[in-house]
Amino acid sequence: MENFTTIETGGKAEYEIQRSRFIAEAAHAATEEEARAFLLSCRKRYYDARHNPSAWVLGAGSEKQKSNDDGEPGGTAGNPILEAIKKRGLVDTVVVVTRYFGGIKLGAGGLIRAYGHAAHLALEASALVRCQKLFRLAVTVDYTLLALVENFVRQENLRTEDTVYEENVTLPLLLEEQQLAPIRTALTDLAAGRAAFEERGTVWCRAAVEKASSRKNERL
Repeated sequence: MENFTTIETGGKAEYEIQRSRFIAEAAHAATEEEARAFLLSCRKRYYDARHNPSAWVLGAGSEKQKSNDDGEPGGTAGNPILEAIKKRGLVDTVVVVTRYFGGIKLGAGGLIRAYGHAAHLALEASALVRCQKLFRLAVTVDYTLLALVENFVRQENLRTEDTVYEENVTLPLLLEEQQLAPIRTALTDLAAGRAAFEERGTVWCRAAVEKASSRKNERL
């Protein structure tokens, strides 16, 4: 998987229904050890709570998924938390939802909705980041072609790294894989065959994810 979205800064949210109080916290976790450590920290923080269900999704391809009901009826807590993470398409993410029982039973359906909604609120409160794998393509031309190439880069809205000015000038481009061939062909034609190319591996680029208004308006 070349691109993925994860948590950059974890969020926290509280939700109350039928006197039961749900405290949901989300965090970034790159490994199971980190996810378990976050779960343990929540359990210590809310040591007097009856339940601390959790779930996490790890790996760029969501290879590792786990949920725990922590004493709630099977499938009513951990799984809806897990589904909230998956619904947002997040990886390397852990969510813990602590419940303080208010004396009124919610029933299986009520628990599923409450845990899922609390997890959603915590994820909504988190700052997300999109990680994208880009390919470095260095384009070297002589100075007479520099303005032409720079104009092309601006028109195509291409991402670049710092230009290197030596005997010739080299512009390191950051491209998605599907851009490599067409951009190389276009620049070859533009420079009338006088451009040299060198692929220099890959780099991960990060960009903040804007929250959609529809997600903000989601209701239980």
